[in-house]
Amino acid sequence: MDEAQQIDAWQVLTFDLDSETFALEAGLVREVLDLLPETGVPGADPFVGAVINFRGRIIPLADLRMAFDMACAAPTVDSRIVVIEYELDGDPTLIGLRADKVHEVTTVEAADTEEAPRVGLRWRSDFVRRLVRRSGDLIIVPDLSQIFAMRGGATGAVIPLAPT
Repeated sequence: MDEAQQIDAWQVLTFDLDSETFALEAGLVREVLDLLPETGVPGADPFVGAVINFRGRIIPLADLRMAFDMACAAPTVDSRIVVIEYELDGDPTLIGLRADKVHEVTTVEAADTEEAPRVGLRWRSDFVRRLVRRSGDLIIVPDLSQIFAMRGGATGAVIPLAPT
C-alpha cells in the first residue's frame, strides 16, 4: 500500500530552494534559525561541506541544492537554517539544512500527494519521496534517507509519513 494512503494528513514545514517549494515532516524539525557563521570542513563533500555551532554543539550543515543539482546561491535576508533531528546509522543526529526561505507548518492531505514519476523529473526520482499538489503548485518532499545515503555517506531513517 502507498504510504500516503495509510493516513489522511500530516504536518510539514514548507521552504524554498531556488524556485521550488519543498516540505519536511514537522516532527523532524527542531528549530528554524537565522543564518549562523559557518566553518568549512577541509576535504568534505560539498553537500555537507560546513558545520555550525548550534547551542554549543557542532552540527553538519547540508545543502539540499546539491542533491537536486541546483546552482549555488548567495544567502539573502530570507535565508534560514532548518535544524532537523534525523537518525543516521542508528543514532539521532542534529543536521542543519540550508533554505532560501521558510514558509510555514501546514497540513498535507494524502489525497493531494503522489509518488514521483520514474521518468520526466529533472532530479533523481529516488531523491523525491512524495509530490504534493496544492493550489496549482508542486511541493517536493525529499527522501532524506536516499539523499544522505548517496550524498552524505551515512544510512538514515526518517520518521515515516505513515506506519508501514
